[in-house]
Amino acid sequence: MNEPQTRQTILVVDDTPENIDLLTEVLDPYYNIRIAINGEKALKIAFSKTPPDLILLDIMMPGMSGYDVCKILKENPGSHGIPVIFVTAMSEVTDEKKGLEIGAVDYITKPIHPAIVLARVKTHLALYDQTRHLESMVEQRTAELEKARRHIICRLGRASEFKDNETGNHVLRMSHYSRLIAQAFGLGEESVDILFNAAPMHDVGKIGIPDNIMLKPGKLDETEWVVMRMHPAMGAEIIGEHPGILLQTARIVSLTHHEKWDGSGYPKKIKGEDIPLSGRIVAIADVFDALTSDRPYKKAWSIEDAVREISKSAGTHFDPRLIEHFNATLPEIVKIMEQFADKHGAMNDLDFIKSSG
Repeated sequence: MNEPQTRQTILVVDDTPENIDLLTEVLDPYYNIRIAINGEKALKIAFSKTPPDLILLDIMMPGMSGYDVCKILKENPGSHGIPVIFVTAMSEVTDEKKGLEIGAVDYITKPIHPAIVLARVKTHLALYDQTRHLESMVEQRTAELEKARRHIICRLGRASEFKDNETGNHVLRMSHYSRLIAQAFGLGEESVDILFNAAPMHDVGKIGIPDNIMLKPGKLDETEWVVMRMHPAMGAEIIGEHPGILLQTARIVSLTHHEKWDGSGYPKKIKGEDIPLSGRIVAIADVFDALTSDRPYKKAWSIEDAVREISKSAGTHFDPRLIEHFNATLPEIVKIMEQFADKHGAMNDLDFIKSSG
């Protein structure tokens, strides 16, 4: 058997009991009816957790008029889509024109004809359902595109590892470290999420560095370092200019994560708060993971030694305020180190996206 369809809800707003009774009698066999005798109560119902699917709204009411109610509904993001039909004795063309201009979808004059009321209500509910369905499809498609974008960012972040002695889950760990520091600093949830998903792109510019430099097992000479210091700018060029905030942040992170608080970093030798916050945060996360990870040319430092080195660099390499937040989040950082240790095997981009939750 087919499941019975949920009845849609109509809000009837009128200060005259006789009008409410008449509309309820017409609509009640087909819809759930809610009633408001003034504009204030109508808005309270419209802004509730269970708003109506359509509003039949009188214009001439004591206190707040129907026009006022409609304006407020259309200005509020949570209620602007609810279709409003004016039901009124005001029958002049100018009255109808004004009602439609402020956002009503239709205009019914009193005395009402039941068949017309039912037909108009049915039509506008169907249109509203279609609109909501289309909006849902757009949201779903947008979510799919965002997921695809994050997959691409992860893949580019992984690509840089093929040109580096950094292996395993470096990108994953330092992205989590960045998120923890950003949260402790007080960034909003959306900004934290954007930074977490942009951080994997920090070293994408290493794709452009020659293999004889990138894969050299020993220390680089000064000439080789000149080339190596080009990778932040190369990364920014690879990412390019983009209107989306995620790729904008990725570009900033790539370009600035090797800048230092005292101005001795690269590529532009900017200092202090002139370095974007995202770059300052990722700098700490990147260096901490580099210090505590094995490399072909060095053994991993202990957590204690790495923390001591980073704390010693507060005010020279790193933003001193961020070091305080880094130290405050150290227990969570250690958990991330253990959860995504290289010995557990490398995570793929799907694991990365799942871990963002």
